[in-house]
Amino acid sequence: MPTATKIKKTTKKKAKIVPGKNLVIVESPAKAKTIEKYLGRNYKVVASVGHIRDLKKSSMSVDIENDYEPQYINIRGKAPLINALKKEAKAAKAVYLASDPDREGEAISWHLAHILNLPLEEKNRVVFNEITKDAVKNAFKEPRTIDIDLVDAQQARRVLDRLVGYSISPILWKKVKKGLSAGRVQSIALKLIVDRENEINAFVPKEYWTIDGEFKKGTKKFTAAFWGVDGKKRALDTNDDVVEVMKRLSGPDFNVDKVEKKNRTRNAPLPYTTSSLQQDAANKINFRTRKTMMIAQQLYEGITLGSQGHQGLITYMRTDSTRISPIAQNAAHEYIAEKFGEKYSKHGSKVKNAVGAQDAHEAIRPSNVFNTPELIGKYLDKDQLKLYTLIWNRFVASQMTAAIFDTMKVNLSQNGVIFVANGSQIKFDGYLAIYNDSDKSNMLPEMVEGEMVKKVNMKPEQHFTQPPARYSEATLVKTLEEIGVGRPSTYAPTLETIQKRYYVRLVTKRFEPTELGEIVNKLIVEFFPNIVNTEFTAEMEKDLDEVEEGKRKWISVVDQFYKPFEKELEKAEGEMEKIQIKDEPAGFDCDVCGHPMVIKLGRFGKFYACSNFPDCRNTKAIVKEIGVICPTCHEGNIIERKTKKNRLFYGCDRYPACEFTSWDKPIGRDCPKCTHFLVEKKVRGGGKQVVCSNPECDYQEEKQK
Repeated sequence: MPTATKIKKTTKKKAKIVPGKNLVIVESPAKAKTIEKYLGRNYKVVASVGHIRDLKKSSMSVDIENDYEPQYINIRGKAPLINALKKEAKAAKAVYLASDPDREGEAISWHLAHILNLPLEEKNRVVFNEITKDAVKNAFKEPRTIDIDLVDAQQARRVLDRLVGYSISPILWKKVKKGLSAGRVQSIALKLIVDRENEINAFVPKEYWTIDGEFKKGTKKFTAAFWGVDGKKRALDTNDDVVEVMKRLSGPDFNVDKVEKKNRTRNAPLPYTTSSLQQDAANKINFRTRKTMMIAQQLYEGITLGSQGHQGLITYMRTDSTRISPIAQNAAHEYIAEKFGEKYSKHGSKVKNAVGAQDAHEAIRPSNVFNTPELIGKYLDKDQLKLYTLIWNRFVASQMTAAIFDTMKVNLSQNGVIFVANGSQIKFDGYLAIYNDSDKSNMLPEMVEGEMVKKVNMKPEQHFTQPPARYSEATLVKTLEEIGVGRPSTYAPTLETIQKRYYVRLVTKRFEPTELGEIVNKLIVEFFPNIVNTEFTAEMEKDLDEVEEGKRKWISVVDQFYKPFEKELEKAEGEMEKIQIKDEPAGFDCDVCGHPMVIKLGRFGKFYACSNFPDCRNTKAIVKEIGVICPTCHEGNIIERKTKKNRLFYGCDRYPACEFTSWDKPIGRDCPKCTHFLVEKKVRGGGKQVVCSNPECDYQEEKQK
């Protein structure tokens, strides 16, 4: 028997409590070090690591009979942290609460004040929109009391969400299956996705035609599109319409009837709000909503920039405001004038916020415009640099002058058949010097009315109308924002929840409802119409904003919602029929007990299970073969698999004996140039392209739509 080795016991060193210092409590440990450095040796900065009190998870924790009083408890596992904070606060000269500058942050400060017995009339709340030395120091010069209106707005939202979730979910558990949930914003997001799927299924394509003509003036070629006949605009619905138009055309000469020249101005885009950042990050750098917010949080909390030390790189990332502070505007003006010239700067411009914007703080912008992506890129990882570049470019562009285009519109005709050509050219690039979201210049040759141009080619083409596109994360966030449902902090968790519950799935980055999602949506629409009524929910968001502004009491807002909701609950309890989600036969027997296997619907999708449950608990994942032999072992079949984050990839069914994996779909052919296996890649704009899996080989085949 081997001799036991004596293990030396190590203990963590307890943080030293220094009496007489000012104690500052922030949310994140990452912020604590930076802020402590800015404030100096008379301050000690510690982190609460988010909330320290919350409603119980095991019950609704809202006393409906007693003015909806929330029943808070200290969060399980945070007792050591709470005790440490109490000791620090007792020894401190003064305590400052510096949680995030939003409703959630205000509520965290309120809970801290309760636990640490800090008077609510005391000016101990400090807020800053960016983690820079000046912003932090200035915030400590003007501490304020905790804003109870902000706390009440957050409390009202929390209570409303509890009332909905903890009232409807048990009914869904009883009537459908365990593990389901419902929520105010998530139910509307689900309904939008289901409604869009129904539109797609009901869509009937309609035929239409276009005629594009290629013309030339001298040696310069240009294109024009069919517009109409005999001075009237005309649609081409069928091939017969095209034949009728084409019969009127003869010979190559077309007359220039009209030449219209104008200057067109395109204004710079506004700086980012939370939702517009999420949309652009999805469309331009392929970031999921959750990833965008995670990286933005890192940039806000700060990165170590070599000798410059740790610095917060962007302003607070949960905002629906496009306002920019005068200090930031002046800095942008200085940078733009120095880099591009004075004529590129629109110094002193004012931005009007969208209706309903809370305007609690600024738009998302770099905290220091002189920290260009090129200058600090070496200190950031790949994803941080991508998002920072997006934010920096957008902010600088927003402070630049408009782009000016020379535009030209020409009407051409022959025998009453009219074609129209449009062209444009950048006259002054303005903000496009840094943020080029413009189409390429398409300048037409110089033409004057009455002259002739030559037809080179005429191309009629048949088309069919397309159904509306399924929602992507970006378009769903945009729609929720447009209808006034949810707020900046709610979008990412909402999208995450409806996927976790398996109500929807992402297929090629587009949301499709599952069978379970359609069942849940149907029940909520039928029995809880107000929950999925966008106007009702948007009005409630306005009510919460009025609570924040001190115009309404939070209890009245909750009561106004709950009284009719209570009647809907009673009706659902009594009238909602139990839905049996039937198991489908799998077509083969259990390899453990021999009973037939069935396909069951679980929280994370469909799976194979033994029909002899609970006596036999054998289950198997459902795999989809793609009809390709593994290019590595040449024995197994390639199957579709998914990561924990639901991302599709391809692997060998002999895993772990064979560890072949590929993000791109193998097609069962070898490359004619290097003999590596070929894969099918998705390309921008829709469609696919076969390419070689060998990164050093440039073989590729023609794109397919």
